[in-house]
Amino acid sequence: MAIVRLWVYDGLLASTVTGFVDVLAVANAMWRQNAPQTGLAPLFAWSVESLSGRPVTSASSHAIAVDAAINARRPADAVVVFGPFVGGGVDAFLRHWDASRENFQPILQALRAVHRRGSRVASVCSGAFLLAEAGLLDGASATTHWALVDAMQRRYPGIAILGDEVLVDNGRTVCSGAMTSYLNLALWLVERHGGAALASATAKVMLIDRQRVSQASYRSLTVQAQAPHDDALVGKAQRLLQRCLREGIRLPLLAGELAVSERTLNRRFLKALGKTPLQYLQSLRIDHAKNLLETTRLSVEAVGEHVGYSDTSTFRRLFKREIGLTPKGYQQRFGARQERG
Repeated sequence: MAIVRLWVYDGLLASTVTGFVDVLAVANAMWRQNAPQTGLAPLFAWSVESLSGRPVTSASSHAIAVDAAINARRPADAVVVFGPFVGGGVDAFLRHWDASRENFQPILQALRAVHRRGSRVASVCSGAFLLAEAGLLDGASATTHWALVDAMQRRYPGIAILGDEVLVDNGRTVCSGAMTSYLNLALWLVERHGGAALASATAKVMLIDRQRVSQASYRSLTVQAQAPHDDALVGKAQRLLQRCLREGIRLPLLAGELAVSERTLNRRFLKALGKTPLQYLQSLRIDHAKNLLETTRLSVEAVGEHVGYSDTSTFRRLFKREIGLTPKGYQQRFGARQERG
């Protein structure tokens, strides 16, 4: 029997915790169903745990029931930590994270202790920041919510952040991506302890898409790049780029408009946003193209022209590289459904 401990605290999305437990419960039922005559013990036992041993309050102000207090000396095959839900974007999350780091210290110490004792440690969404802060991802790879990829890479340069990945397995540490990737992580545990057939059967019963292997088609390139900064020059440049989305602007003209050298503008952009001005313009264009593909019935060619790409083949290539789907494939998957007659 595999023992899974779910460590919780105030501010989580309740569904990530209860949904994770539901996947394990369904896997247990399928496990027994496949061999009822053997009297198999359940495949999983789990415990939802908080520092105090008392219920915690979710981001939606609902109580999350807790089974026990966190104790790093208890045996565990896997310990799972979840990320807090903070509305307001990357800046708001980083402010919350910085303000909460002291409160997280007991959990960080416990994570280091269970990891030393041989337990696998896993994170959901921004929970990867906990593993990173605990030093458990140093020199390894990780993923997190797509919007936090650049921010996490800047905070923890010794970690390779694979932002498009839904799941990154380092062996002793495992990270999953944005919020509902807890489903992928839970199924990964089912497959590891019960086999691929059981994981597939559980996914089918619960209507979980196991083929969701990339976050690329979900992410907003400009939201991801919205790191907090106080560079007024970069802020003015961002507003200018937004206004000239369709016609574009050459770097010398942009620098001249701002009365700085091209080198200075590139350097300031890279420091503030991790992108050059032209990379940022491309992000704006791709995100606007995604919005048009989702909300209109414009052709791919028309969408490309609308966002400044007169060469449709260039638009298709750039879109596929950044989003992981062709523009047509994205429109078919995420576009507004046509009304039926």
